[in-house]
Amino acid sequence: MEKIIFLAHTEPDGTLAQTALEALGAAVSLCGELSAELSVGLVGEATDKAAESIGGCGASRFLSVSGPEFSTSRYASDLFALDALCKACEATFVLAPATSRFSRVLPGVAARLDGRADTHLTAIAVQEGKPVITRWFYRQRMWAEISRETRPWIMTLEPGCFEAWQGDTAQVSVEQISVELPESAKRTTVVGIQSPPADEQTIRPEAAILFVAGAGWTKKQADGQEHVKEAGGLILNFVDKAQASLGSSKSLVDLSTEGQEVLNFMSHLHQVGQTGATPRHKKGLSTCCHGEEPHVVGWRFITERRAVNLDAACGWAQGKADVLYVADAFEVMAKVNEQL
Repeated sequence: MEKIIFLAHTEPDGTLAQTALEALGAAVSLCGELSAELSVGLVGEATDKAAESIGGCGASRFLSVSGPEFSTSRYASDLFALDALCKACEATFVLAPATSRFSRVLPGVAARLDGRADTHLTAIAVQEGKPVITRWFYRQRMWAEISRETRPWIMTLEPGCFEAWQGDTAQVSVEQISVELPESAKRTTVVGIQSPPADEQTIRPEAAILFVAGAGWTKKQADGQEHVKEAGGLILNFVDKAQASLGSSKSLVDLSTEGQEVLNFMSHLHQVGQTGATPRHKKGLSTCCHGEEPHVVGWRFITERRAVNLDAACGWAQGKADVLYVADAFEVMAKVNEQL
C-alpha cells in the first residue's frame, strides 16, 4: 500500500495558511484514488492548534516536529525536521504547498531520502493506478505530464490550483517526533522580520481580485492633459477598499526609462505577463491595457477576466476577456470607488 504524507508549516499564529489547505485537499483526493494511507506532518513552534483544525481530514497519523527552533524558516532545521517526518511514516508520496519555506528545502530532503522532487505542480491525476502530475514550463507556454517510479516522490503544489480542504475540526493525538539539531544547523538565526504595514502592501497573492493598470493611465486624456496624480489616487483607492492585489503591464513599468512621469508605487515586481508574474486570482480587472499577447499570457490562470478600454477593437475584444467595458477608466474607477 502506498503511504502519503501531507507536510505543512504553521503560520505565526499557529494556524495553517490557505495554500496548505489546498495541498491537503489534493493529498486527501489522491489518497482516495490510490486507496493509500494518509499521514499529516506539521512543523512549527506549536502545532496542536493546526492539527485540531484539520482533525477531520481522515489521516491515520498526525506527526509533529515543534519547538522554538522550528518556528521560522531556516534551511538546516527544516531539513532535519522534514526528513524525520518522512522517515517516521515511511512515506512513498510527499505532498506540500509550494511556499518559499518548503520550496527551497524539499529538494534537499529528496536528496537525503534518495528520492525525487517535482515542484510547482498544477494538477495531479491517477492514470492506470499511478499518479501523473502536470507542470508548466517556459513561462506557462508549454506543459508536461510526468510519472515516476522512484519513491519517495516529493511534490510541491502551486497555490490556486487545487480545491482547499474543508471539514470539521477534531481533537487528535499528535505524535511528537524528536529531532536533535547539531550546532552546525543553528548557525543561522532570525533576528527579526521587516515588512510594510498591511495597508501599504499592494501585492497580495491570496486576494480575490487582481487589478492591473496599463500605460494608458499616464497618457494624455480627453482634455489633452496628463493626470498621473489623479490616476494614482484612483488606483490605490480601489486597491485599498477592495483589498485587491495590484499588477502592471510591462509598458507601464518601463515608462521610467523613457523619461515620462510614472506611477511611483509601481515596480517590475508588479509586472504581469510573459516576462512578469503569472498570478492565479479568482477575478481579474485590467484597465488601460490593450490585451496584447505578451500581457495576456500572464492572465491565463485568472478564473474570470474583465477589462476596461476605450478601444472596442483592442486585443481584449478578440476573446481574451470574458467581459470588455468600452469606457474611460478614469470615469469607471471613480464610480466604482464611490460605490465601494
